[in-house]
Amino acid sequence: MARVSPGEFIRQVRAETAKVVWPTTRETMMTTLMVVIMTTVLGLFFLGLDSGFAAIVKQLLKLLD
Repeated sequence: MARVSPGEFIRQVRAETAKVVWPTTRETMMTTLMVVIMTTVLGLFFLGLDSGFAAIVKQLLKLLD
């Protein structure tokens, strides 16, 4: 791979950055909302799963007494 000067590197970075299609504010807000909703749903799911397993373990430990 050929080495380039720092100035050329900066020019290449600017040229590539100009090609990026940045999301709109609405797209960013919708994506953020979906992430919040999905993390909440998954958090509640794993809370229920963990509580269920905790109850099972508690019942199994009572059998040992």
